[in-house]
Amino acid sequence: MALMDFIKKQFIDILEWTEDGDGTLAWRYPMEGMEIQNGGTLVVRESQMAVFVNEGQVADVFGPGTYKLTTQTLPVLTYLKNWDKLFQSPFKSDVYFFSTRQQIDQKWGTPQPITIRDKDFGAVRLRAFGNYAYRVADPKLFHTEISGTRDSYPVGDLEGQLRGMVLQNISNAIAGSGLPFLDLAANQVMFADALAKELAPVFAKIGLKLEAMTVQNVSLPEELQKILDQKIGMGMVGNDMAKFMQYQTAQAIPKFAEASGGGSGIAGDAMGLGAGVALGQVLAQNLAQGLQGGAAQAAQAAAAAPAAAAAPAAAAAALGVKPEEVMATLEKLGELKSKGILTQEEFDAKKAELLKKLV
Repeated sequence: MALMDFIKKQFIDILEWTEDGDGTLAWRYPMEGMEIQNGGTLVVRESQMAVFVNEGQVADVFGPGTYKLTTQTLPVLTYLKNWDKLFQSPFKSDVYFFSTRQQIDQKWGTPQPITIRDKDFGAVRLRAFGNYAYRVADPKLFHTEISGTRDSYPVGDLEGQLRGMVLQNISNAIAGSGLPFLDLAANQVMFADALAKELAPVFAKIGLKLEAMTVQNVSLPEELQKILDQKIGMGMVGNDMAKFMQYQTAQAIPKFAEASGGGSGIAGDAMGLGAGVALGQVLAQNLAQGLQGGAAQAAQAAAAAPAAAAAPAAAAAALGVKPEEVMATLEKLGELKSKGILTQEEFDAKKAELLKKLV
């Protein structure tokens, strides 16, 4: 009876695997109803490795090459299985093939901004994305930790886990690089190297080797980007605050003229323009006074007041308007604004009302 059972068995002479291009990391050779012939051939192609598993225990690992399966090539299985009994097949084990080629263009990115500590800006919320490549380097470890006894294990089943590992280590990579955000965004290669350094041991724990890491973009959320743009603008101006205030005044003149004129005639436009220029001069001079301090501050304040009053008066006189009372009121309002009693918006509203009375 034992002889008949032995004859009916199907023996495997050649074990091999040809990848079908579907991104498979591990594949189990179908062994149901079959046993491996003593002296059979194992073919492991380049970019592959094979693992023999007997009763849940990894017996041997084979790299690329062609092997005759005998007691000499499988010493562990020889110990586990007694091959010297008559009419008993050599062994019946599970054989797993692993793809060791690079799995390229694996995407990663921050679905939500992550918060990091930055040397220049303090706490910063940034976004980043890129890609990476990896390969199976330790098939025994990958089998015991990840793929297990499944018939096949595709790349897609591991994608979410690896992406999470990348995101989890971004903050550590940035801290380890020692780069502030501006340098980080300008040197994405250095950022990628720092991130790869953090991730390499994490990948190795599950039998993988990180082959490449790229950072394609590092950016701030829109609201923080606006603040950064303002900081860059201040950096371009440098310490010349007078020029900066002149620029700000030039930007504000159309708004002053619009608020003052409001479609009520040329007189209102002229008054608005004169008041805007005067106010810009006062702001610029007051800023310079704050920087200089002391006695120089008082002297410049005295010189600024007549200049502020003269500009709108000259504009009004050219159009036949008597602005004495209006300008006196504006001066008082200006004092209230400089003392913080009136806000800029309240001052502009009152100025517009007064100037309309001159039309």
